[in-house]
Amino acid sequence: MKKIIILIGFIYLLTTSALAQVSEKQRKKAIREYAAELAYDSADVDDWLSGKNQFAQYSSKYGWLLNTSDIRDGVDGSVCNYNYADGGLGERKMINHADKECRINTYGNSFVQCHQVSDGETWQEVLASHIGEPLRNYGVGGWSVYQAYLRMLEKEKENPAEFIIFNIYSDDHYRNLDAWRSIRVKRQPGAFGEVTLPYVEVNIEKDKIIEHPNPCPKPEDVYNLCDVEWVVNRFKDDFVFNLMLSHRINANTTTDNQYDELKKLSTTFGINTRIDNAESFNELSDEIHLRASFFASEKIVERIEEFAKKNNKKVLYVLSYNSYEIGKMIKEGKRFDIKFVEFLKEKGLNYVDLMAEHVKDYKKYKCDEVEYLSQYFIGHYNPRGNFFHAWSIKEGLVEMLDPKPTNYR
Repeated sequence: MKKIIILIGFIYLLTTSALAQVSEKQRKKAIREYAAELAYDSADVDDWLSGKNQFAQYSSKYGWLLNTSDIRDGVDGSVCNYNYADGGLGERKMINHADKECRINTYGNSFVQCHQVSDGETWQEVLASHIGEPLRNYGVGGWSVYQAYLRMLEKEKENPAEFIIFNIYSDDHYRNLDAWRSIRVKRQPGAFGEVTLPYVEVNIEKDKIIEHPNPCPKPEDVYNLCDVEWVVNRFKDDFVFNLMLSHRINANTTTDNQYDELKKLSTTFGINTRIDNAESFNELSDEIHLRASFFASEKIVERIEEFAKKNNKKVLYVLSYNSYEIGKMIKEGKRFDIKFVEFLKEKGLNYVDLMAEHVKDYKKYKCDEVEYLSQYFIGHYNPRGNFFHAWSIKEGLVEMLDPKPTNYR
């Protein structure tokens, strides 16, 4: 842990080291060019704020929330029905045992929202039908661990539940550090939704995270993302912006001493990576990004645990993944998040690892990993995948509930 903290302590130096090898004039030019690529057109913002985006809507606090909608993105090209309470401000529609008192709230990203299946096909509804009581679904696609934590704090005041299922998806770790998602994830043409969001910054010296609100807290502020000068001034010192920018400069600039500082830092960090070309530079930068992201998630989980203890709640964490990451684990035995899994173990936290569940399940099959996973995924989980999700966490959930659900008494 000490090495990780020391490593993160030099994050800014690392992400700016490539920039230091070019002149200040070149650096300013690179920043402005990058900002210009990121900037939105005012017509895009008009459409976003007017509600033309079918999937999501602007949120001052969270960046975005969901819209009730019917979208053709389901299995076999079918339309999925997405219905949310209070105009998208509340939970996804509850079906099974919705008339009963709810003591289980679920939080997280699209793997909690259950994107690409209709209301009655979610893993929450599978579990509700099985255990004989409802589960609230507060998931929102594209969210970070931090956003889900913030929503938990809000919704546990409005609709408190004694038991919480908190999902953490692989990319959610990185999302913690995103002030503007488009900096890290290239926006698809015509798409709009994953804009600015609340985020955290890692404070190294004090071994903690610093919370930051949405950089565009009012609807009119979103138009700032069309102003290149504003983008430059707002994000020029942002960690993720500098990280992505350093990759760009590294790809286009080669000097004799470009990697000298990185070599020194890697030794200090305790990372045995040889840094002598663009590829090794990128590998080390990615490792820094990953460790900073895990550090943020660990601190957020600690806050979740503090909240649960103070309010007499129990939490079940669920780790979810896309088919590529699971397939790589099946084929190569490699996973990128072993450090975070070890953190959960060391803390003695209650969790279910869906990657491990898939690896165990795959042993029953004789096909390759691609064919195996295609029965569960269509991007997100299909209905069968949601059933797999529900059945994988069923035992952990029932064990946590006290008193036991009606169907288990």
